[in-house]
Amino acid sequence: MSRVLGLDDARALAAAVLAAHGTSEVNARATAAALVAAEADGLASHGLSRLPAYADQARAGKVDGHATPVVDRPKPGAVRVDAATGFAFPALDAGLPVLESATRALGVAGMAIANSHHFGVAGHPVERLARAGLVGLAFANSPAAIAPWGGARPLFGTNPVAMACPRGAGADPLVVDMSLSKVARGKVMVAARKGEAIPDDWALDAGGRPTTDPAAALKGSMLPMGDAKGAALVLAVEILATAFTGAAFGFEASSFFDAEGPPPRVGQLVLAIAPDAFGTEGVVDRVETLLAAMGEEPDVRVPGARRFAARRHAEAEGIAIPDDLADELARRAA
Repeated sequence: MSRVLGLDDARALAAAVLAAHGTSEVNARATAAALVAAEADGLASHGLSRLPAYADQARAGKVDGHATPVVDRPKPGAVRVDAATGFAFPALDAGLPVLESATRALGVAGMAIANSHHFGVAGHPVERLARAGLVGLAFANSPAAIAPWGGARPLFGTNPVAMACPRGAGADPLVVDMSLSKVARGKVMVAARKGEAIPDDWALDAGGRPTTDPAAALKGSMLPMGDAKGAALVLAVEILATAFTGAAFGFEASSFFDAEGPPPRVGQLVLAIAPDAFGTEGVVDRVETLLAAMGEEPDVRVPGARRFAARRHAEAEGIAIPDDLADELARRAA
């Protein structure tokens, strides 16, 4: 069974939970908004189901709920944000306006976020840039879940990558957003809870062997999409999100799912490009030409369309969350 909450009520509930567990009002609002936005877009794995773990980590000090992000400009086209072991969303809120301003002045700019936490939906910050008329790209690392190709020890996270581009005529932006594991680790966790087998091309056990046992998979590693090519892309994202930000590598980072250990200190890199940065005219029009050609195919969907449809429905009808989760959040907010 599930319970329907309006978006304002959901944001207020999530903020109250975080505030009750040692998070400042401004950080609680920013984090609650991000989690509810994920729910509204139909991305529940990054939504309110994360809130109990977030709250426990804030109470334990694994994430600093009172952190104040520090923004500086080491180079004209470079924005650096120290999340100060707080939640990622206040750091994004602090840095994105500075990144946008730098991009408008210079054509191309980048933002490095260090000492950070779970990035949430990678498509959301780049969508914000696209709605401001800029092209955005985002790269993030996460705690280790994927082994190098041919290996058994997880070193890399599932490392999301996202890109968003503005469109013409008031259309929603094009948003490409994906993690780099073949399937979400959450699917393996669900199978483990249900006692169900998984396909043998989802994950490896601790010895590096394909497994259909979800419990063995959770002790081993996820397989990357695209096999060896995907593993190379995971490595590329790991480097972009950590070496350039000063963050912890995936194998050095603690879990996002419990309150044990030190702060994860992961990193994110966001790049922004003005459509006219290279002197090319009609960039958005050219994008529309390509998307129109895609639309002539009967079964082709423009990336991002499904989440925008879900968002409009949620804005009108609210979001449905499981009763047990709703009850837990109400208890935690009290």
